[in-house]
Amino acid sequence: QVQLVESGGGLVQPGGSLRLSCAASGSIFSINAMGWYRQAPGKRRELVATITSGGGTNYADSVKGRFTISGDNAKNTVYLQMNSLKPEDTAVYYCRHTIVVHTPFGEYNYWGQGIQVTVSS
Repeated sequence: QVQLVESGGGLVQPGGSLRLSCAASGSIFSINAMGWYRQAPGKRRELVATITSGGGTNYADSVKGRFTISGDNAKNTVYLQMNSLKPEDTAVYYCRHTIVVHTPFGEYNYWGQGIQVTVSS
């Protein structure tokens, strides 16, 4: 059993910053990748940023230069530092970990419960 718990969302003014965190716990053998996705009302869920266990990162064009993803492998935690936030960043943000678990042994994707980020004056 693996659980992902997100924190750090909320309401922020345009131009402001927020830092999201997502910690995984449970029967974890290893984590191969971590990432953040978001879903705005009436839109499909989209990739925001990902990071591999080796530190390789990938960003959506819309957040490049403003958002930074980082990971703490010892804590099974991924972070998303969001700067220069815009109203169009308003969405529910979901973390996803690609995890190898002990039982049944294999690699699976696990999702967080989602956390609201609202950018508004």
